[in-house]
Amino acid sequence: MKLNPVLVERAVSQLGADPIPEQHPAMPQLNQVFGEHTFFVDDDGLSIVEPVAPGNTGELTGEVMQVARWTDGNRTNLAPQQPEPTGVVIVLAAGGSKRPV
Repeated sequence: MKLNPVLVERAVSQLGADPIPEQHPAMPQLNQVFGEHTFFVDDDGLSIVEPVAPGNTGELTGEVMQVARWTDGNRTNLAPQQPEPTGVVIVLAAGGSKRPV
C-alpha cells in the first residue's frame, strides 16, 4: 500500500518507525522486490502497511507486515522474507471516512 504524505505521518506517529523517502536510492530495488509500497525501517527491519477491512467502528486501518530483517548487528544488511504480520494495526482514517484523520 502506497501512503500519501498525511497517511505516512499518521503511520509514523503510531509506529515509531522511519519512512524511507521516495528519493532514496534503494527505492527502485525495494519496489522491484516488494512492489509499490511505502516502506518503514526500524530496529527489527523493513515493514510495509497493508489495508485491513474496516471493523465495526468503520475505521480505515492497516496492518504492519515485516518484509525484511536485519542480518547483522550494525543494521547494514537486510534479508527479504515472506511478508509476516507483526500484530500491529494502525488507524489511517476515522470511522466511516475515507479521509485521513
